[in-house]
Amino acid sequence: MPRIALRSVAATALTAALFTTAACSDGDGGSGRKADSAARDVKPLKWGECQAPTALQGGGQVPGKDWQCATLDVPLDYADPEGETIPLALIRAKARDPKNRLGSLVFNFGGPGGSGITTLPGAAKEYEALRARYDLVSFDPRGVGRSAPVRCQNDRQLDAYYAQDSSPSTPEQEKTFLDALRGYREACEKNSGAVLPHVGTENAARDLDRIRQALGDEKLNYFGISYGTELGGVYAHLFPKRVGRAVFDAVVDPTKTSEEGALGQAKGFQLALGNFAQDCVDRGDACRLQGSTAKEIEDNIVKLQKELAARPIQGLGGRRLTDSAATNGIAQALYSQELWPLLEQGLDEAEGGQGQLLMALSDALNGRDQQGRYSNIGAANTAINCADSKDRYTLEETKAKLPEFRKASPVFGDFLGWAMMSCTDWPVDGAWETPDVSAPGAAPIVVIGNTGDPATPYEGARKMAERLGKGVGVELTYKGEGHGAYNSGDACVQGAVNRYLLDGKAPAADTVCTATPPTATPTPSTPSATETT
Repeated sequence: MPRIALRSVAATALTAALFTTAACSDGDGGSGRKADSAARDVKPLKWGECQAPTALQGGGQVPGKDWQCATLDVPLDYADPEGETIPLALIRAKARDPKNRLGSLVFNFGGPGGSGITTLPGAAKEYEALRARYDLVSFDPRGVGRSAPVRCQNDRQLDAYYAQDSSPSTPEQEKTFLDALRGYREACEKNSGAVLPHVGTENAARDLDRIRQALGDEKLNYFGISYGTELGGVYAHLFPKRVGRAVFDAVVDPTKTSEEGALGQAKGFQLALGNFAQDCVDRGDACRLQGSTAKEIEDNIVKLQKELAARPIQGLGGRRLTDSAATNGIAQALYSQELWPLLEQGLDEAEGGQGQLLMALSDALNGRDQQGRYSNIGAANTAINCADSKDRYTLEETKAKLPEFRKASPVFGDFLGWAMMSCTDWPVDGAWETPDVSAPGAAPIVVIGNTGDPATPYEGARKMAERLGKGVGVELTYKGEGHGAYNSGDACVQGAVNRYLLDGKAPAADTVCTATPPTATPTPSTPSATETT
C-alpha cells in the first residue's frame, strides 16, 4: 500500500531518512468562548534536556546541546476543555541574538503525521538566518510521535501491509486489497479508538494557539510547509487577529476535495517525473537510463512496473521489490531534485534485477528504518486525513474514476486512484469537504508556490492566497523543482521570506523567483541498503 498520497514531508527529512468541522471564527479567538476562556490558563513551558527520538518519531540521535524539549498538556476534546488532556511534545533552539529577539517561530513540516521533534534539528541549518532573532520551535502534533500517537499495526504487520498490491487488476487482487484495508482500519480502531475522533486539523490549530500562549507570544509567528500550510490556514481562520508573521511553503489547495487533490497529485508527480526524465536526456551519455526522449524513459518505467507486478525482484533482506514498492520509491525521490541521482541509479539497478535502492527509497517514505521499525507517520497520516475529509469512496466509485487517473499519470494514476479508499468505512466521520481558511483581518501571509512541485501542485498557492482573503494572502512563485521552495536554497526565495519574517517587509504580490540551474548534478550518499532488514 503506497503512501504517495501524503501531502508532504519536508524534503530535508526525506533525505535524512535515506542515509476537522471547521468552526466559524469570531475574529478574536475561535468558535467557543468556553474553550477560549480555558486557553487563557495555559502555563509557561518548562524546558529541559531532550531525549533521543523514539521509533514512532522516526528514531535518531539525541539533539545537540542547543536544543531543549518540553511538554504541554492540551484538552483531548476542545468541546470539554476541563476534561481529559493529552501531552504535546515540543522542541526549541533559542535565538542567537537575545537582545533583538522577535519571539518564537513555530514550524510544522507537513505530512500530516511528520514529527517536528525529529525534523527541526535536522533541518535547522536551512533556517539559521531566522534563528538570529527567533527561537526556532516545532512540535509533534496530536496523534504523532510523542503526542498521544495513533497506533495501528505492528512492524511485522506493516511489512505485510505495504507488500500488498496497491493497484489490483483482478477480482482476487481486489479482495486482497480490501481485506488489507479492513485489517488496517480495524487495528487503528482497536489500538487508538479513543484518540481517532480528536486528531483532526481544527483541533491541531487550537493546539497551536495553546502553544503560542505557552511560549509567551502575543501572536503566532509561523512557518508551515505542505500540510503545514493547511494547518496554518485553519489557524488563521479560527484566530485571525492572533496571526503574526507567517509563511506557507508548498501549499495545499484548500478548494479541492480528496478526489480532486489526489488527481492533482497524479498530474504533479507525472510532471515531476517528466522533468526528471528530460534532465536525464539532456545529459546525454551521462544518463544511465535507456531512452532518447523523456517519453521513452517514462514508457520504460511503465514497462518496469508491469514486470515487477508479474515478478517482483530482490529487495532488502528477505523482502521483494513489487511494483507498489517501486512506485513508492520513485515518488519519494521526486520530492527533492537532490534525490534525482538516486532515482536514476535505482531505476537502472531495478532494470538489471536489483531492487535494493528503490526499496530503500520506498522505506523512507513509509517511515521504516534500517532496523525494520516504523514511525507512526502512516497511521497518523491516515487518521488525520480521515478525521478531516468527509469523502468516503466505494469500490464501484473508485473503479469508475480510475481511467481519469490513468490518463493523468500512466505511472502514478492507478496507485493514487485506489488510495482514495483509504478512508472508506473509517470509524470516525470526516469534518469537512474542504477546509475554511478565510482570515479577514489577519496580518499578511506569504504563500509560496513551486511550479515543479509534485506533491502540492503550483496552482494551490493561488487558491490559498485567494481564500485567505484580500490583503492577507501574498503569493510568491518559485520556478523550480521539488517539494517546497525555501529549502531549495534559492537566494531569491530565501531573501523574500527572511525580509518578511525578520523585518516585516512582505514581498510584492506575484513576485517570481527562478531557480538557477546547477553547474553539476549533486550525488547524495547512497544508503547502506544491504544492512537494511
